[in-house]
Amino acid sequence: MKWLKGSLFRKLLAVMLCVAILPFLLASVFAYRTISSSMERQVIDLNQDSMEIISNNLKIYFEDLNMLTGSFYVDPQLMKYLRSTEVSALQKLYIYNKVNTMYISRPEFHGVQYISRTKNLTFTSSDVGNNEMKKMLNDYDEIEGEATVYSVKKLGGKNILLIQKNLVDYPGATILGTLNIYVSLSEIDKVIHTQRLQDSAYFLMINEQKEFLYSSLEQATGVEPMHSKMAGIKGSFAGEMDGSKGVFIYLNNSNKTLPFTLVKYVSDSVINAPANKTLSQSIVILLIAIIFVIIFAVALSYFIILPIKRLLRNMVRVEQGNFNIQKENQRLDELGILEDRFYIMVRNLDDFMNREYRYRLELSTAQLKMLQAQINPHFLYNTMQYIGTVALKAKAYELSDKIAELGSILRYSMDFRTDVVKLSMEVKHIEDYMSIQLGRFKNKLTYSMTCHPDATSIEVPKMLLQPLIENSIVHGIEKGRGYGSIRLEIDLTQNEEAEKQILLIRVIDNGKGISAEKIEAIRNEYLEDKLHYGDNGIGLINVLQRLRLLYGSDFTWDMASVHYEATIISLTIALDKTGERNEQQ
Repeated sequence: MKWLKGSLFRKLLAVMLCVAILPFLLASVFAYRTISSSMERQVIDLNQDSMEIISNNLKIYFEDLNMLTGSFYVDPQLMKYLRSTEVSALQKLYIYNKVNTMYISRPEFHGVQYISRTKNLTFTSSDVGNNEMKKMLNDYDEIEGEATVYSVKKLGGKNILLIQKNLVDYPGATILGTLNIYVSLSEIDKVIHTQRLQDSAYFLMINEQKEFLYSSLEQATGVEPMHSKMAGIKGSFAGEMDGSKGVFIYLNNSNKTLPFTLVKYVSDSVINAPANKTLSQSIVILLIAIIFVIIFAVALSYFIILPIKRLLRNMVRVEQGNFNIQKENQRLDELGILEDRFYIMVRNLDDFMNREYRYRLELSTAQLKMLQAQINPHFLYNTMQYIGTVALKAKAYELSDKIAELGSILRYSMDFRTDVVKLSMEVKHIEDYMSIQLGRFKNKLTYSMTCHPDATSIEVPKMLLQPLIENSIVHGIEKGRGYGSIRLEIDLTQNEEAEKQILLIRVIDNGKGISAEKIEAIRNEYLEDKLHYGDNGIGLINVLQRLRLLYGSDFTWDMASVHYEATIISLTIALDKTGERNEQQ
């Protein structure tokens, strides 16, 4: 907002960009969302159709495996050996050959195992040299009943399908043994993964418990739990995979032998590809519009804003005190009339400022001299010399010192030839003045002063400090409890950023203090910007007004008071590096 407020050109550019871009941008966003929503629905419908085909093929494959488990029943000799409790080498060899024949019949089989209950033997055909295979063959759950049981096992960190079926001696109910078939997912991968789509993946879950069996990804990490979000035969829901947002499309197959759920993940990048293409084209058109608006705004600023900037530069010169401004171009429109009126105003202001400055400076000097001349200077000075001589003859040395200090005060205050003095002279004058006041108050008044060594050479208006100290004594101490302390602080700091020295003068007393109403009245008199005898004392107001006349905006002041704790009057003057006042004031 600060950047926008600082320039008419920026405001004009911002308005033009908003008018040109916002409608187009809103239309583009609306079109993007419409296309994206439509494409998402279309992708879901198309994928559900293809998943129907894959689901039917999986159903056929699982039924084929289930039929394979029943191949033992078609061999009468085998069934005879399975019913027999005899353990002979011929029977064992025959049963093992049958198990091995089933193992080598399908390349996706990792192993086939028959556990005979009649003979209490196990017949296994597999890659027995593999430790993982041995561990897997031992990892099975005993089952009951006649139904085929499917479960998920681990081999080498990957899922495999375990098919278990009890062989029942029909028409009886005796269980002869259990057949375990360990199936690799390679055939399932062929059925499911007929095509690889970028940013897409298939998942297969079996049984009513939604056991996770298959993933088309090598590592199915970062997949949210899906089974809790699937309701109904088919549908979809939004989710994330590996930190990428997308849509999960699912299809439940209620196969009696093996119910399973097929899930496909499609990322938003695939769904939104057409919408992104449309949005990219819209952005290109938008950038062209922005470039055109910027060029148009720059051209418009040359005819409208350039004269305004020239007028602003001239105003800055006037603020700095340079009234010598030459009119440049003659325009006949409203801006030309504005420039004409400004140049006329500057000339009139220059004449007025010259007259007003001289008048106020003379008025300030006259009032100061009038204040100094309230006492007959010659009479008092001669009288002080006479009294001092008498005191020395009477050996009243303390009285002689006080008279000498009073004489120094009178000589300093009655010197009408100088209006500006070094701060060291003001400090010396205050020391003489306070020496007399301390003698007058005895132990009821204490005074202290700190002064920066480099500040003593700075030139300030004459009679700057005494009115402030005198106010503290008269209005703070005498009208208060009759005793207290006064402190004078003079400090000089450097303002590197503004390349100026800051002179800070503070007068602090713990007297009666000044009410908030009176402080506000003093501020109001100061804002009237005139020298006068007010109800709030000629001394303080005239000091403030003389400082404003001399230093202008480089002078600031403040006043704060807490009764019988601290009354502080602060004067702050900004000077250049040499300690002189700004010559432009």
